[in-house]
Amino acid sequence: MLLAGLLAAGAALAFGGTANAGTTLGASAAEKGRYFGAAVGTYKFGDGTYMSVLNREFNSLVAENEMKWDATEPQRGGFNFGAGDRIVSHARANGMSMRGHTLLWHAQQPGWAQGLSGGDLRNAAINHVTQTAAHFRGQIYAWDVVNEAFADGGSGGRRDSNLQRTGNDWIEAAFRAARNADPGAKLCYNDYNTDGINAKSTGVYNMVRDFKSRGVPIDCVGFQSHLGTSIPGDYQANLQRFADLGVDVQITELDVTQANPSVYAAVTRACLAVSRCTGITVWGVRDCDSWRGSDNALLFDCAGNKKQAYNAVLDTLNGGTNPNPNGNRLRNEGAGRCLDVNGASTANGAQMVIWDCHSGANQQFTQNGRALQVTGKCLDAPPNASAGTRVQIWDCSSGANQQWVFNSNGTISNAQTGLCLDVNGGATANGSAVIVWSCHGGANQRWARA
Repeated sequence: MLLAGLLAAGAALAFGGTANAGTTLGASAAEKGRYFGAAVGTYKFGDGTYMSVLNREFNSLVAENEMKWDATEPQRGGFNFGAGDRIVSHARANGMSMRGHTLLWHAQQPGWAQGLSGGDLRNAAINHVTQTAAHFRGQIYAWDVVNEAFADGGSGGRRDSNLQRTGNDWIEAAFRAARNADPGAKLCYNDYNTDGINAKSTGVYNMVRDFKSRGVPIDCVGFQSHLGTSIPGDYQANLQRFADLGVDVQITELDVTQANPSVYAAVTRACLAVSRCTGITVWGVRDCDSWRGSDNALLFDCAGNKKQAYNAVLDTLNGGTNPNPNGNRLRNEGAGRCLDVNGASTANGAQMVIWDCHSGANQQFTQNGRALQVTGKCLDAPPNASAGTRVQIWDCSSGANQQWVFNSNGTISNAQTGLCLDVNGGATANGSAVIVWSCHGGANQRWARA
C-alpha cells in the first residue's frame, strides 16, 4: 500500500521493470509499488521462528486484535494502547507500513459498550474513533474505520447491530471523525464475502459511490478474501469497479483453504492488474497462527517453511505487471494531488509543484532505470541540494541527482542526497512547492502511482 512508517536501512527497493526480481514477498511487492503484509499478535513476538519469517518476508503489518475496541478501551474513557503501540513500534523499526484494524465493529466490543444504545452509544463510539485515531495519528497508513457492517445474503443492506440502531448515518459519522483525528491516514471500509460481484458487495459499492458523491471522506475498500478452494470469476472485475469510483482497493485478510497455490496466485494477479490495488495482507504468518486451524490456509507451515502457495505468490509478483510504460502520475497521499511540472514548462530548471491530477503530459512520469522522465526532461535534485531545495526538471544525465528510489514505505528518495520527495510544509493547495527533505515517512512524503 501506499506507505506509512519510518524508512529503515535496507528497506529501499528499486521500482519497475529494470529492478531485479525480489526474493521475499515484501521486496517483490515493493517493486510493483505495493505492500505484502501479515496480521500479527504481540503474543507471538517471543517466538523466534515467527519473528524471523515476519521480519524477512513482509513489509506491512496489521494487528490481529490489539487495536480493536475491547482491547483499547476496556473501560469507558479508560484507554490502553500499549499492545498496539508495541506493534506500531516494531513496524516503524523495520521499515514496514502499518494498517489500523479496526475502529468500529459490531463484534469485540467491550462489555460496557454492549450495554449502551441510542445516542449514548453513538457518542461513545465516535469518541472511541476520535481518541484511538488521534493516539496513532501519523503512524497508520490506512485505517479500517468500519468493519463488516453489511448483511450476508441477498438484501444488499446493512447488518442489524447496536451501532446500526443508532442511525443509518453512523458509518458516515465514523469516517468524518476518523478524518478529523488522523487526516494523513487512508480511511477504509472492510468486509468479507464481498470478493465477487454480488448483492453484498453491490451494497458496499452503492455506499462508497454515495460517500464519494457527497464528499464523505473514504479512501479505500478492504476485501477480506477468506477464500475456499476457488476464487470468484469476477474477482478482478469487482476490484476494478470499486477502483473506478476513485478509491484504493486492498486485500486485507487473505487466507485460502489448504493454501491452494492457484487461488493465491490468482488473487495476486488480480491485485497487480488493478492499478489502485495497493497491497495484500495475509491473516497470519504460519498455519499454526491462523484462526482457520486445520485449513492450513497460510503461506508458511508451523516450522516456518515456505509452502507451494508461497512460491506461487512470489513467482506471480516477480512476473506481474510493471508500471505503465507510457507513464504514471505520482499522487501525494497527504495532499491528494499529483506531482506536476509547473505551468507545463519544458525548460531546464522548471520547478515541481502539486496540482489537481489530470492526464496532461506534465504529470506523466516514465521510469528509465531509476530516472523519472517527464516532458522530455528528467526529475532532478539540483547539484549540492540540501533539505529544502526545490525539485526541478533538467536535461537527462546519468548523475545520481537524477536517480530516484521508490521505497517500501511509499517515499521516493534521491540517490545522491538521500533526501525524500516532499510537499513543503505538508501543504495541500494547488501550486504548493515540492522539495527534497529529510525522510520521515509522513503523508506529505508518500506517493502512489495513479
